[in-house]
Amino acid sequence: MTNGEMARRFERLALLMEIRGDDRFRVRSYRNAAETLETWPSPVERIAREEGQKGLQTLPGVGKAISGKIVELLERGTFDAWERLLGETPETVLDLLRVEGVGLKTASVLYQQFKISSLEDLRQFVEGGGLDLVDGVGEKTAERIRRSVRALTGR
Repeated sequence: MTNGEMARRFERLALLMEIRGDDRFRVRSYRNAAETLETWPSPVERIAREEGQKGLQTLPGVGKAISGKIVELLERGTFDAWERLLGETPETVLDLLRVEGVGLKTASVLYQQFKISSLEDLRQFVEGGGLDLVDGVGEKTAERIRRSVRALTGR
């Protein structure tokens, strides 16, 4: 597994946690780890293989917990925290971020307040006039969201 692939997994974890409204310090720690993994000049997999968790902990932003997750990710292709999170929150929630006019804050509101967890959920919500209920979504943004959802869902 490449550094970039590991970084994307940790970034997706951070995004899901942020949309859920999880602790912002934990979110930031995963985001920092993702950034380190993405930009590290040598293969992190080699560090893990040759030096184990202790070697990984020398990387900026990688402590005991995250180094354990990296090892687990390299050995199993996944890690328990990711699997638990996906058991509680579908990964399709991240698809909301593909919609023009929907950023992290709006995605978080849509998921937490309205239980929107996929593009299809959002399409139905939009068609039912639900955007009128979302604080911070004005007419122009609502129209951008409508157009984007139609384009992404083909309806």
